[in-house]
Amino acid sequence: MLPAGLHVVATPIGNRRDITLRAIDTLCAADLIACEDTRVSGPFVRGLGATAPLLAYHDHNAARVRPRLLDRMAGGLAVALVSDAGTPLVSDPGYRLVAECVERGIAVTTLPGPSAPLAALVLSGLPSDRFLFAGFLPPRQGQRGTALAEVAAVPATLLFFETGPRLAESLAQMATVLGDRPAAVARELTKLHEEVRRGPLSALAAHYEQAGPPRGEIVVVVGPPLPAAAVGPAEVDRQLRLALATMRVKDAAAAVAALTGLTRREVYARALALGAAEGERE
Repeated sequence: MLPAGLHVVATPIGNRRDITLRAIDTLCAADLIACEDTRVSGPFVRGLGATAPLLAYHDHNAARVRPRLLDRMAGGLAVALVSDAGTPLVSDPGYRLVAECVERGIAVTTLPGPSAPLAALVLSGLPSDRFLFAGFLPPRQGQRGTALAEVAAVPATLLFFETGPRLAESLAQMATVLGDRPAAVARELTKLHEEVRRGPLSALAAHYEQAGPPRGEIVVVVGPPLPAAAVGPAEVDRQLRLALATMRVKDAAAAVAALTGLTRREVYARALALGAAEGERE
């Protein structure tokens, strides 16, 4: 018998064999299965032998459905929470449900399994000892630039979700704001058409600009910033020119300072000098 409470179950991203035996046992023993889309999860869990009722729980109905789930768990039911693919709570409303379970003293267990960001990190070949998953970047260029500037100085590998139509533009802006770091684009992980493309951000941006938007779910992995000692004056100038092409002097200086480890004051002074020198040449 499955204990009452919330059981967070990771489900396969693309290969049904990726599910664990414990996850199958939990789904088959649950009193209720909460999922993003019953049309997606229904055939899958029924194929495993699970017979519990399904209840849709997603961004659009979370505020309405969450109290119902909490009341049922408080009444002694075991609820399994699954996403359409991968690990729940990663870019979905599951974390709010877990938070309220904790507040009410309702037991929560997790059954780890497939996760697209972690799979992409492993395949990227980039440092994995420290990483930051930042979810989806804002769709608008200005907001995206601000979001990237906020994480530019984080001394870790960065992971983002992205859509095919925005991929080339986002990669190009990453190269501008973060610097032309080594990166990887991983798509359709664990599925038939899995692909991982590695290279500098600028080269990846150029590839997808020419090849067109790729299909499927995409994770972008970006290497950590270069050590300050490895960044010479020529590289600082190059990064400033890239940043000044799309950003104000103040914002460009902040982004390049975050990338290089130099102070904002000295990078800002160099940006002004660079602008003056190029103005004189014109």
